[in-house]
Amino acid sequence: MDEVDIAQELQDAQLRRALMAQSYALPKGETASECDECDEPIPEERRQAMPGCRLCIACQETLERRQRGQR
Repeated sequence: MDEVDIAQELQDAQLRRALMAQSYALPKGETASECDECDEPIPEERRQAMPGCRLCIACQETLERRQRGQR
């Protein structure tokens, strides 16, 4: 095994760890039919794409901006 193979295996392992960490961060549990923040209906497409979601897209984007320290 040469240096390139070793580097590729290390990169693959890092990617697997990152993907696993992100999968644990996804919402879990019952999907809301209405946004917990603004009470607007959550579209069925979003509910199917993100099982366990509790916020509409607009409120989710606002939350993520706040978490990143933006307004």
